[in-house]
Amino acid sequence: MRLTIGDNVPLSPGRWRLLDGRWPRGWDGGMRFLDQPDVLAPFVAGNRSRAFGAGLDPFAYERVTGTLRSLYDWPAAFRAEGDRLLSAAEEHAGRGRAVSAGAALRGAARWLHFSTLLPHPDRQATARAARAADRAMHRALALTEPSAERVEGASFAGWLRRPAGADASGGTADVAPAGGAVEGSAVAVRGGRGAAGEPVPVVVVVPGLDSAKEEFHAVADALLARGVAVCSVDGPGQGVMAAVRAPRADFPHVLGEVLDAVAARPGVDVSRAGVLGLSLGGYYASVSAAYEPRLRAAVAVSGPYRLDWDGLPLFVRDTLAGRCGSVAAAREFAGRVDLTEAAPRIDRPLLVVEGGTDAIPGVTRGAALAAAAPDATLLTVPHGDHLLGNCRPDWLPRTADWLADRLGASAVATAPRRPR
Repeated sequence: MRLTIGDNVPLSPGRWRLLDGRWPRGWDGGMRFLDQPDVLAPFVAGNRSRAFGAGLDPFAYERVTGTLRSLYDWPAAFRAEGDRLLSAAEEHAGRGRAVSAGAALRGAARWLHFSTLLPHPDRQATARAARAADRAMHRALALTEPSAERVEGASFAGWLRRPAGADASGGTADVAPAGGAVEGSAVAVRGGRGAAGEPVPVVVVVPGLDSAKEEFHAVADALLARGVAVCSVDGPGQGVMAAVRAPRADFPHVLGEVLDAVAARPGVDVSRAGVLGLSLGGYYASVSAAYEPRLRAAVAVSGPYRLDWDGLPLFVRDTLAGRCGSVAAAREFAGRVDLTEAAPRIDRPLLVVEGGTDAIPGVTRGAALAAAAPDATLLTVPHGDHLLGNCRPDWLPRTADWLADRLGASAVATAPRRPR
């Protein structure tokens, strides 16, 4: 048997294209974040737990970042590691090894996404990397999870994934691969509401300012293992959508569009919908919970309550300016990221998850949201950092259980779903 991956065209690593033969100055006419002195080591250190939490191999992260001479080298180095995994996937597929090819493609999607983190002046190159990450995840799901469906709209693009054993017509079915279980194969989900043929609940996973749907594999897998379908999306200004849509502070419109698309798919119960947002996505999830009536529960992980443009770090301001298109547009967007009015309107269960060491200048943290929302629970991990990548066991199982309970999901996977 021969397996093919599809139109795999790895983009060659190398230095990113200069604009007009030179690097432009910062968005506000001052120094660009990438040009700050001695910024490389703090950036590498600051993203270490995030990378590990997203599933990047820690030894590969140290090897790749150890070759960097400046942050301008970051995109090409991470892209090269993604291309290496794409090549490995081709080799595995040529040998008929679907599980190995799928795992390599998932890894490639992570590395390609991480190549886009910086507010780099070449937005076209960043967009190509985001599209490559999107294609890699597409191929991974086609090989290891063929029931996954692409969902798209004017403001978003993502993947709808159902729990193992849940079929597209609703409910669950025992899954036993011919010849017995193999490493990484789907396993049956037995018991729970889906066993009677009912659709399963769904959670929309929303990334943040510089993240994308390819980053939060662990979050999706934790929900899937608890009998909850997952729709991981890129919204305006995120991932594959960053090149075509600027960020929107009025995210309930985007979330509504996602739920409309998911409602048209079989086997998913949108009347039992939740949302989980991370970083800026935590704001998106919270404001959506205030104004989207179909949501039954919401989770904000490391999300802001309010932003103060003048106090934000240069990295955040540069990233916002690049994705919004100008400093003026970025400043206006940041001014709208404010939950003061929305928080009292969140009349459904809200879980606010925070790391105790997560302190970003210009960001009012989620404790203010937990205090203002009528039915909010605050989960603080004292040693947790931003996105809590350094303490995933301390919050992710509890968060996934909390959502599954409130959405009425009682199905439990009998074995690990697949390697991450």
